[in-house]
Amino acid sequence: MLTTHANGRVAGKVAIVTGASRGLGVAQARLLAAQGARVVMTSGRSVAAGEAAAAVIGPSACFIRHDVRDAEGWARVVGEAERRFGPVSVLVNNAGIVIPAAVEQQTEAEFRETFEVNQLGTFLGIQAVIPSMRRAGGGSIVNISSVAGLRSSLASIAYGGTKWAIRGMSRTAAVELAAQRIRVNVVFPGFFETDAMKLATPEKKTAMIASVPLKRMGELDELAAMVLFLASDESAYCTGGEYTVDGGVTAQ
Repeated sequence: MLTTHANGRVAGKVAIVTGASRGLGVAQARLLAAQGARVVMTSGRSVAAGEAAAAVIGPSACFIRHDVRDAEGWARVVGEAERRFGPVSVLVNNAGIVIPAAVEQQTEAEFRETFEVNQLGTFLGIQAVIPSMRRAGGGSIVNISSVAGLRSSLASIAYGGTKWAIRGMSRTAAVELAAQRIRVNVVFPGFFETDAMKLATPEKKTAMIASVPLKRMGELDELAAMVLFLASDESAYCTGGEYTVDGGVTAQ
């Protein structure tokens, strides 16, 4: 069971983290819980792994099977979060997929699936938590994009398009929701050791590392630390912001 800090940086906050059955999502949920938050972890895939990760964190976390493309599912997740822990004050839209393909080879079905998970899922999440965050007196929404949302995508036109869209949606929501004390920021991860990275050939992975000024992949907890900052009151004057965690890739 994870050791938690009653006076941690997000103590008393209730968080939802999507895509939290493995990798970056689990790291985010684990750090938020360790710093005092109560966390609802969701994913539509690797359900057993998600349940196991929540069990390791302990009573301050739970796991719900959830397809981010489903508005009714979002209502159920927010309702369960309130029932278990109270009004939601943090949402991390972390769920995402990538289907690598050249422009001519990307199918319509692949494009639609990528859009629905990455972009539509983020939109539905923002929309779903607004009433709960009002009840909490405000909140923080952290949308996970990618360096592919700042430059061309190395993966696919569908993936790159959705990651740019998350950037635009975040800015719009930040301005519109500021009066309700709901902050919205976007994070752009670079190359991290995730399941998606396993799709890369050894040659491509070597080339990726060579392109990073810090000459290494990111550690999962390094991205989680940025999410923790944006979820906490330390970032109370930050909204509509864009934060890269990429080892310097986009500084070139």
